[in-house]
Amino acid sequence: MRRSQILAAAAVLLTLSACSPKGAPATSAPPPPAAAAQDIFRFKIGQLDAVALKDGDIEAPNDGKTFGVGVPIAEVGDVLKAAGQPADALELSIQPLLVRAGDRVLLFDTGAGNASFAKAGRLPQSLHAAGVDPAQVTDIFISHGHADHVGGLVRPDGALPFPKAAIHVSAPEWAAMRADASLAKAAPVIAPKVVAFQPGAVLIPGVVTAVEVRGHTPGHSAYEIASGDQKLLFIGDTAHHFVISVQRPDWTVAYDGDPKTAEASRRALLQRAADQDLRLYAGHFPFPGLGHVKARGDGFVWMPE
Repeated sequence: MRRSQILAAAAVLLTLSACSPKGAPATSAPPPPAAAAQDIFRFKIGQLDAVALKDGDIEAPNDGKTFGVGVPIAEVGDVLKAAGQPADALELSIQPLLVRAGDRVLLFDTGAGNASFAKAGRLPQSLHAAGVDPAQVTDIFISHGHADHVGGLVRPDGALPFPKAAIHVSAPEWAAMRADASLAKAAPVIAPKVVAFQPGAVLIPGVVTAVEVRGHTPGHSAYEIASGDQKLLFIGDTAHHFVISVQRPDWTVAYDGDPKTAEASRRALLQRAADQDLRLYAGHFPFPGLGHVKARGDGFVWMPE
């Protein structure tokens, strides 16, 4: 989000949507509504069970101020139209990721809650549809502190919706979050659960490794999730849009705190993903955000599964 949007939205962390009802595990509850069932997508990472969880959407205008800053609006629109997308706006999905690893239940990012810039807050229903009670989540991995990624960390009553979960976030990102005045109320709530790590640290040996991706925020992290020789790279906000961010990785995005560094990081990660045929999970790409990138010309193209 733009800086002003991020700060405004972060302030609503204490009034975000409640999580699934307490009581019996979700697996023994009545079947979820059909709409909620459509908000999950089950897949495998090697032997690990994983679920894409739809939280909502963000619509960003093609206004010359958000994607392709400094590029003529018509040129951005032409790239979108060539990919079969509307030329006047860019839609970003919001989809945290759930992974079961032995007796641990891992959640990557927590959605936007009721942040004003998003039509979101469906994570609790998606978790219910996936058969998971919030109390079953053991570990939360935060890519960064923007409101569309940490919006589900605190309930309206100030309690933690994931009461048993450790909250993993890089040390530089956690420092930035604590220094942010708009998070002054939320930070103390989550602080007892935060486990800060050094960028690039191994977090669960053989399963989760942090990947430093500089430029978006002070401590932005992607995460490599592994099972044997099978891997998935959760890219966080390395790339926001499946057309513009991938085909034009050097175009400036207003959401990036250090745009030039973010552009270099984005191109480097996409190049590595293309060279190594990495399987990616992109939380803002069209649901469920699974796929690969292929090199094309001076950029890349998204190949969804």
